[in-house]
Amino acid sequence: MKEVTVEELKSKIDNGENFQLIDVRESFEYEVSNLGGLNIPLSGILIEVDKIAKDKPVVVQCRSGKRSAQAVMMLEQQGFDNLANLKGGILAWKEEIDPEIDVY
Repeated sequence: MKEVTVEELKSKIDNGENFQLIDVRESFEYEVSNLGGLNIPLSGILIEVDKIAKDKPVVVQCRSGKRSAQAVMMLEQQGFDNLANLKGGILAWKEEIDPEIDVY
């Protein structure tokens, strides 16, 4: 499974790269803090699979990297080959990039 670090994600955002960010946390978690990605909770990822781009890189994130890794594995079984897991999730983002972001 391909992974990106929070530093690599920040670089993609800062450089205006064409990619999609998917946040697989629950809606209430997303409301506390998010990185601007599309919120599709893990439980609904296969139901909403049509919202996920196949024609550009997709970074999948959650709180710590575990649920997003599950999502990547599930989606790869559906034929996706453009996915990367955000290593460490939003917890790593808080630690490495933005200490002001709220996490629970």
